[in-house]
Amino acid sequence: MDKVELLSPAGDMECLDSALNFGADAIYLAGNEFGMRTASKNFSVDELKIAVGKAHEKNVKVYVTCNTLPRNSEIDRLPPFLEAVQECGADAFIIADLGVLSLAAKYAPKVQRHISTQAGIVNYQTARVLYDMGASRIVLARELPLEEIAQMRAKIPDDLEIEVFVHGSMCVSFSGRCLISSYMTGRDANRGDCAQPCRWKYHLFEEHRDGQYFPVEEDSSGTFLYNSRDLCMIDHIPELVKAGINSLKIEGRAKSSYYVSVVTNAYRHAIDEYYKTYGTKPIPSWIREELEKISHREYNTGFFFGYEPGQVTDNGGYIRHYEVVAVCDEYKDHTAYLTQRNRFFSGDRLDVLPPSGEPFEIMVDYMQNEKGEQIEVAPHAMQKVIMPSNVEIPAGSVLRKVREN
Repeated sequence: MDKVELLSPAGDMECLDSALNFGADAIYLAGNEFGMRTASKNFSVDELKIAVGKAHEKNVKVYVTCNTLPRNSEIDRLPPFLEAVQECGADAFIIADLGVLSLAAKYAPKVQRHISTQAGIVNYQTARVLYDMGASRIVLARELPLEEIAQMRAKIPDDLEIEVFVHGSMCVSFSGRCLISSYMTGRDANRGDCAQPCRWKYHLFEEHRDGQYFPVEEDSSGTFLYNSRDLCMIDHIPELVKAGINSLKIEGRAKSSYYVSVVTNAYRHAIDEYYKTYGTKPIPSWIREELEKISHREYNTGFFFGYEPGQVTDNGGYIRHYEVVAVCDEYKDHTAYLTQRNRFFSGDRLDVLPPSGEPFEIMVDYMQNEKGEQIEVAPHAMQKVIMPSNVEIPAGSVLRKVREN
């Protein structure tokens, strides 16, 4: 690759459109089976064909997750699934299981095979073996520091690509392999059905005092023993590129189109800034500030620079500073045509995130409903709103405002 790839998630068609609008080089998504995020809407075969078509029109690649650990009863359903994905024109599978890897080579030979982080790749010898088995890319275990990634890059074939997660949720498991959900709820995280018990709050009980709990360095909300921070490597693009990484991956197939828009946009600009200066200047502050405008937990850099405290033990909630109020469908004749997402008022100051360029602010001085009647508030979800604006608001722009506490 001439440049490092920006790989964005898509849990549904709206998220895919957001990733395309805001600059992804590639998108990863799942069909209705064999993906690690059953909570997402995901894509039927017909929808997958449409998604691949949209992406390829913009020279964006599509990778289909086939990264669960399937049981015996599921194996017979794999060949028709793999053949259908190849027929849709997908560029690669993301695979965790060696049996699935073999079946993909047999039933979908035209589709490249990437090895999922679920495989737990931590050394160059494993990478070489997987390359010999037909893998064109490895998604490394999240536990590897950059120093070891650079060492691996030097000892594997040049055409074996390296992909790493650079932003989003983390968990207490090793590369996503976790049994807590299975033990506590019967929902198997290794088959895409994690109940996220690592985010729950926990209390300590004394066995002889039934119903009484005792705080252990906790407040009234409980103790969050497993609750991981979110990963954020926005300030470290130069180090990631220097280590020989080919693809920077954003976590979030179960997250909103707004999340996909903001994070894709931020990393798109951070990567582009790197190639302008090759790391001689820090990224503009607005890029980093964008990542404070999405729901997130406290950020850290994971294991990339060695151990960094990874758990948030005093709370389990997200940090939310902004909320989306509308999306711009069209702008013409100094007028923005919006679809409402959350309530907003005449007189509000809104922050606009365009599909390209820096965010900017506008004032809502006047707005109308679809009938042309003046309104002071847009209270209904998906309501159409007409808003005069001398400042151009490009189609696809996201409008948001500071949350009221």
